[in-house]
Amino acid sequence: MKLCLRILLTVYEYAVFYAGLFWFGLLCLLWAPAAVVLYLLLPRKLGCRLGRSVIMAICRLYLRSLTLSGRFRFDLDALDALQREKSVIIAPNHPSLWDVVLIVSRLPDVACIMKEDIGNNIFLGAGARLARYIRNEPLRQMIMLAVKDLGRGSQLLLFPEGTRTIRRPIGPLTGSIGVIASRAKVPVQTVFIETDSPFLTKGWPVYKKPRLPVTYRVRLGHRFDPPENGAAFVTELERYFANELAAQVSPSAAQTCLR
Repeated sequence: MKLCLRILLTVYEYAVFYAGLFWFGLLCLLWAPAAVVLYLLLPRKLGCRLGRSVIMAICRLYLRSLTLSGRFRFDLDALDALQREKSVIIAPNHPSLWDVVLIVSRLPDVACIMKEDIGNNIFLGAGARLARYIRNEPLRQMIMLAVKDLGRGSQLLLFPEGTRTIRRPIGPLTGSIGVIASRAKVPVQTVFIETDSPFLTKGWPVYKKPRLPVTYRVRLGHRFDPPENGAAFVTELERYFANELAAQVSPSAAQTCLR
């Protein structure tokens, strides 16, 4: 009897995981044609606002769908305190590929710094362009656009590591966050993403199912005032992330707390 239940649970978890991948891809593909048309027709401000709101709705619907399966758990309530914030850089650690989905699912007006290949992606590119997400290259243009967007009152989602964490507890930070925060004269709100799974960490294929259930929790960290010296700020920020993440409870303990 126990063996049969274990087999059924395993089949169910595979079904949940691969159906979830298909569902996310379908949501993105359904939005892409409309996003292309709206990008051409709508004024920048209106298109940007609509694009970001729809991306938030898609991400929230997707995460809720996974939650209903009982095999994924998300504690993202802390992000709700940032929904009405203006002109602030949101700076999370970056353990997994879908950290953007977690953050954006709660924030209606956030610009993301994205890699070049995302802008050309058939699933994500059209929506990202309508939302006026910012490509990370060329660097000078990225900084200029980010400062301008912050000047309009938007939030900016910027992972200080520039890529998923490649060494624990935190990878080396790029200097761009210091430059942008200093030039835009905006505060930096740190965010910590905690998980009990290596799912979608660096080198993890999207199609590889993790051990389920998987738990994610987001908590807010310290908010730094606009820095005067960008380079010194990056050093301070890296030290802060390293200290906070090193003191983090073990994954098993974190999972116990979230139940």
